[in-house]
Amino acid sequence: MNRAACAAVGALVMLGACTADGDNARSHDEATVPARRPTSDVTAKDWVGPPLPRAKVILTDAFGGRHLVEVEVAATGPMRQRGLMWREHLDDGKGMLFVFRDDQIHNFWMRNTLIPLDMLFIDKDGQVVGIVRNAEPRTLTSRSVGKPSRYVLEVPGGWCEKNAIEPGAKTEFEGLSLIAVE
Repeated sequence: MNRAACAAVGALVMLGACTADGDNARSHDEATVPARRPTSDVTAKDWVGPPLPRAKVILTDAFGGRHLVEVEVAATGPMRQRGLMWREHLDDGKGMLFVFRDDQIHNFWMRNTLIPLDMLFIDKDGQVVGIVRNAEPRTLTSRSVGKPSRYVLEVPGGWCEKNAIEPGAKTEFEGLSLIAVE
């Protein structure tokens, strides 16, 4: 083997050794980095919670028509805090129902909520006591109707106007009686 060939082979052997050492070091470093733990912050985008129970809300409009909304039910503190955060879309006829143990004045915000929402505040007798329409997304503005409610129904922004739902409307719930409220 001539001198140039020997030098080339030597260079390749050295290059292979460096690459192998570098790969081993990288593999070793990656192996020692702990796996990312799931976050416990219910407001974080990457939080993964349990599936929510489902129910139905039927609202009567100003003309006597009935409108069905299929809802996810937020009946625990963490689920009420999470709400519809990070959702990019909410179909017509879908929503989230927040359920509380007692009637009281409730305040809602739109932190990490990406879409405008209508919020219907409903008392223990199933009457809509007030509506916040088209709540602006991604704000910490407190929203309330200043009247006691036991339930708050969130639907896509503009849904109440489109369906002639006004304060005083009556609601019925299906599938709610078996859901524990915490």
